[in-house]
Amino acid sequence: MAEIVQANRCPWCAQYGEHIRYHDEEWGVKVEDDLKWFEFLTLDAFQAGISWLTILRKREGFKRAFSGFDPELIAKYDEKKIQSLLADEKIIRNQLKIRATVSNAAAFLNLQEQHGSFNNYIWRFTEGSTLHHSFTHPGEVPVSTPLSDAISKDLKNNRFKFVGTTIIYAFMQAAGMVNDHLVSCYRYEQICQQCP
Repeated sequence: MAEIVQANRCPWCAQYGEHIRYHDEEWGVKVEDDLKWFEFLTLDAFQAGISWLTILRKREGFKRAFSGFDPELIAKYDEKKIQSLLADEKIIRNQLKIRATVSNAAAFLNLQEQHGSFNNYIWRFTEGSTLHHSFTHPGEVPVSTPLSDAISKDLKNNRFKFVGTTIIYAFMQAAGMVNDHLVSCYRYEQICQQCP
């Protein structure tokens, strides 16, 4: 496990080690791998109404339960598998979200077929570039934007569930579609350099 260094960070991650590691190593880093896209889409859907810290602490349980977030495998889940997930204490046992993950896997495969990859599909919305914001205070960071509205609407039109605009904006932040590190955060400039 990587050592946590002392640095200026976004205030939301200041208290817990899981938050700090996620902030330092993943949050805002540009995603280009379809399995990682589906992982973030799934975790952000489960996070609705629950703290992100809870999701991070159950992340390995989710990964094991949902076949490494492989949509080809998840799309084939039958009722027996769904019932086993509902009994799995290592994940969030929300029936609607579990069933949505299975149907989202099928929708994800459909977008891959249409666009060559989900990565090709999703980056069209920003023309392949990370949108770098210049926020100085946590209160400036939005919970949704017209762009997250548009992506949410398009995903819903493609039969995805649990993809409301707030969930999608968190998804965009996680996957590096937007750089919402505060300018005072040491990661802000690093992300700017990594994702020009």
